[in-house]
Amino acid sequence: METLLAPEPPAPPATPPVEPTLTAEEAFDALYAYAAPGLVHQTYLLTGRRLLSQESVERAFHQAWENWPEVAVDRDPVGWVRAAAYEYALSPWHRFRRAHKHPDAPPIEAGRRALLAALLELPPPYRRTVLLYDGLGLDLPETAAETEASTPAAANRLLHARTVIGQRVPELADPDALHERLGALATEAPTARLAEAESVRSGSERRSRLWTRAVVGVTAALIGVTAFTAATAPTQYLPVNHPGETVNGVPVRGGSQKLTSEDKQLRDKLRSQPHHGPERLIPEPE
Repeated sequence: METLLAPEPPAPPATPPVEPTLTAEEAFDALYAYAAPGLVHQTYLLTGRRLLSQESVERAFHQAWENWPEVAVDRDPVGWVRAAAYEYALSPWHRFRRAHKHPDAPPIEAGRRALLAALLELPPPYRRTVLLYDGLGLDLPETAAETEASTPAAANRLLHARTVIGQRVPELADPDALHERLGALATEAPTARLAEAESVRSGSERRSRLWTRAVVGVTAALIGVTAFTAATAPTQYLPVNHPGETVNGVPVRGGSQKLTSEDKQLRDKLRSQPHHGPERLIPEPE
């Protein structure tokens, strides 16, 4: 008889290699190394100030590390940091700081100098809109969302910015030419020297600790003031002195006074001889 052999069980599927999971520090450092240099260059195009652009990007990454659980799961972490850097860089308060009051010297190349001057003449929201759309290639809804504007408002800002740039730089009056030139300028290799990612993380942590201590100190001071007020406040109602009451033998200046004999004589005279004043004028009937 022929013996039937049971079929061999299928081999288990090969286990895919497990990729090592990055720690929060490693993921932040990778994001910083990838995005920070380009963001500094883009922020310089918005402000014309190199020191302010570096400060803005480092400040944005401070905020990113403080909110890293939110940034790590964001669908566009670079966009999260970019929005924070742009907001800080375009803050109107920098005009009152001596270090950032005036823009840096313009570029030597004529084309770059003309385009940067035209950008800096635009209002900050228009400048940011044209950089995001024509420089970085975002579509109109994404540009509107990042600038916190409606899509029609972002479109109007873009058209106005293109018109102004075309008037200042005639060869960029064509939107395609502007898109090509601004895109090449925004994505060119940056040359800024930035702080190390570890120092940015440590600076953010140190800043968070200082804010925490300040909040704890203010809260403790408020608790102390409240406790002191509660301990020293009266526990019962203390009525005030009557306006006409004598306090410690000191007579009051106002209120009813005791009449002297001369006052009584004058009062009696006024009552006995009242002064009626002029006669009333009564209109005669016609």
